[in-house]
Amino acid sequence: MSGTSTTIDDVAERSASGTSPHGPGAAVVAPPEGTLDHDHGRGPLTHDTFALHLDEALAATRTVLHEHLVQGAASAATGGRPVVDLWTDLADQVGGKLVRPRLTLAAYLGLGGRDLGAVAPVAAAQELLHTAMLVHDDLLDHDETRRGRSNLAGATRSRLAAAGTDGSRADVHVQAAALLGGDLAIAGAFDLVLSSTATPGERLAVTAQLVRAVQVAVAGEVLDVSGPLLAPGDVDPALVAELKTATYTCVVPLACGAILAGADAASRASLETYGRALGVAFQLVDDLLGVFGDPRVTGKSALSDLREGKRTLLLACAYRGAEPADVALLDQHVGRADLTEAGAAVVRDVMRRTAAPDAVRASVAHHLDEARAAAAELPAPLGRYLLDLADSFADRAA
Repeated sequence: MSGTSTTIDDVAERSASGTSPHGPGAAVVAPPEGTLDHDHGRGPLTHDTFALHLDEALAATRTVLHEHLVQGAASAATGGRPVVDLWTDLADQVGGKLVRPRLTLAAYLGLGGRDLGAVAPVAAAQELLHTAMLVHDDLLDHDETRRGRSNLAGATRSRLAAAGTDGSRADVHVQAAALLGGDLAIAGAFDLVLSSTATPGERLAVTAQLVRAVQVAVAGEVLDVSGPLLAPGDVDPALVAELKTATYTCVVPLACGAILAGADAASRASLETYGRALGVAFQLVDDLLGVFGDPRVTGKSALSDLREGKRTLLLACAYRGAEPADVALLDQHVGRADLTEAGAAVVRDVMRRTAAPDAVRASVAHHLDEARAAAAELPAPLGRYLLDLADSFADRAA
């Protein structure tokens, strides 16, 4: 496995031919009102106009996110400095490549939607829901950094330390901030959907999808957290990947865009299949990087999954193909909180001997083929965009 970053966010951005003139954290001024038909008529989109409209819709989505967070912090001022700090720390964690909004916008535009006021708040809601998942996931993992910088919990601890509160006295406040900050983001996602100019029926259907995303992700998180209590062969890693990652990362954002565009049942079914397959492939590659990736490139530790004893497909394949002596080595090292780099190297050697990484790559290829087949059933340029996304991801999974 190479050290190349394969985050789905990076790949989604690269798969589009157009690039936004606004950076991830830029405050854009384009209003989220109006339609995207200017100068292009109402005929079928070309690939170039699709990319242009996607950029414009992303700019509007960033505006909606920015205004929601600014207004939230302003409203929180009556609650005092700690509440404002929580909103500020949450806002600092929102942003990036906006892959989930991209998928919502791509589905909406590619299936005939044009109303920014309807789609931009719903796309923004996908990002706030993602932020909530990150904040709560870091809390469960006791992580206070993400990609080399302090997350919401870490920012809270730094502020407490500067005020003279540290150690166990700070722990309860750090944990509370992460829990409550994630809750704020979840509530914000639903608040944004309510602000959409879509019809009441469409807003209700989108809300049902967000509920689905939360419920399914929680189920996946429960399975993931409880996995180390079970033998590697007693866990279904593909199911965990589908529940924990694929549904809220790919399936629901695509479904929300399709709902707002009034898509037919066949298109929605193809998007469901595509999203599930791509999301599972992403999680499998992420698990590979969690053991074989270069932390300087991926921003992810190459020890934490092994220390946790995370029940991934990679680990299951290693156990399945291991001779008794190698099983003993896996048992000795996997799941040790004090696992060293030397111990991790032993585990990686066992995984290579059992061809576990190759088995996982084969599974990734299978899921990407399934995604491509589903994308091919969708109208251009949406189908082409999704095909490019799958192909770009495959290049970085090799």
